[in-house]
Amino acid sequence: MDLEGASFLKEKTKNRWCCFGHRRRQHQCTQTETDIAQEPTRGNFSKMASCCCKISPIIPTFVFFLLVSSSICPVYASETGNLHASNQTFRPEEELQKLTIIRKRLKKINKPAVKTIQSPDGDFIDCVLLHHQPAFDHPQLKGQKPLDPPERPSGHNPNGMAAEDFQLWSMSGESCPEGTIPIRRTTEQDMLRASSVRRFGRKPRRRVRRDSTSNGHEHAVGYVSGDQYYGAKASINVWAPRVSNQYEFSLSQLWVISGSFGDDLNTIEAGWQVSPELYGDNYARFFTYWTTDAYQATGCYNLLCSGFVQTNNRIAIGAAISPTSSYNGGQFDISLLVWKDPKHGNWWLEFGSGILVGYWPSFLFTHLRDHASMVQFGGEIVNSRPGGFHTSTEMGSGHFAREGFGKASYFRNLQVVDWDNNLIPLANLRVLADHPNCYDIQGGINRVWGNYFYYGGPGRNVRCP
Repeated sequence: MDLEGASFLKEKTKNRWCCFGHRRRQHQCTQTETDIAQEPTRGNFSKMASCCCKISPIIPTFVFFLLVSSSICPVYASETGNLHASNQTFRPEEELQKLTIIRKRLKKINKPAVKTIQSPDGDFIDCVLLHHQPAFDHPQLKGQKPLDPPERPSGHNPNGMAAEDFQLWSMSGESCPEGTIPIRRTTEQDMLRASSVRRFGRKPRRRVRRDSTSNGHEHAVGYVSGDQYYGAKASINVWAPRVSNQYEFSLSQLWVISGSFGDDLNTIEAGWQVSPELYGDNYARFFTYWTTDAYQATGCYNLLCSGFVQTNNRIAIGAAISPTSSYNGGQFDISLLVWKDPKHGNWWLEFGSGILVGYWPSFLFTHLRDHASMVQFGGEIVNSRPGGFHTSTEMGSGHFAREGFGKASYFRNLQVVDWDNNLIPLANLRVLADHPNCYDIQGGINRVWGNYFYYGGPGRNVRCP
């Protein structure tokens, strides 16, 4: 789907990574295992030992419409076949033209670096001057400077700045200087993997369909609609699910949505994804996306076009996340908040306890210049049916919701921002899994996690052939 998708234990630490279970660098929190066990919940909290680590009225028809109107990428069955067929015949003129397009695009995307840092996963992180970042290629931003931080929503009480050491590239101790931002360098190989070089970094155009059974995109999501929303917040459990082939993906994210679910659809999206096509590996990576025309000609992932203005010099959008959760082991999540600045109308992204990543300028949008009409949270995969069978690409942890904490993936502390810039609990959270034998979802609410749900699954199994 192209939607692409308040405090735990009343967090009293300065950390923005939360982990559960035994883990290095853990220290005691105020909420005890006994306290959690006493919580009424559908999830398995009785075994939850928590700690905080330094790394730390739209009807269902329209929901299906929404789910399928926006997929990260199309099912590439026919395109892949065409690619294989075309690759069997070498056409020098076409290849030269393609390489010329790639190099021109790379020159536009990759800005001059003040400093370059090599990540253990092979990425190169370029430290680029703030005013040289891709956002300022936009005609309405040329010559401008990033805005000052806005007023946070009431009810959001970050306890100081947390360390931004949740990504592999930063663990060497290297960082980008003040006045710069870290940008993952895009390579020729990245663009050559794309199904369309001209649309690299964008979700592909596709005809909107009302059914969710034949487009290859499968989802397990929670959502609210029927009101005016000015932001959303959630803590998202991070895993590294297995993705079967290059033309499939697995993601978990939140979506802030407005529009008529047609060509004027506006979305703002943030979360984590495993996308071999986009990144060339199977790491879970922090990502953002936006569009103002249902993914047709506007918007992009991360900083691959002018749009999102990054202000943080420690977080690289598109870089690999570390650590990730493990089955029956340490559980890690990232807390994300997207909200509309009441003063200037821009949509800001915050990570963890008070770390501003940047903002989407209000002029990028049409409907989202005002407010959102739906907020959605959850997971999505692409099923290309390799070999004629359902894919074994995993969603979340790769395990069904019923397995509960430590085994199934979760979203917790789901909240929205109201018209008066207040963070409030969700009302009438609905959950939907369009292929429940392959990936499912179970929602709940308690005092510790607020609104939450478990979701995910393994894909192909005896009930999902």
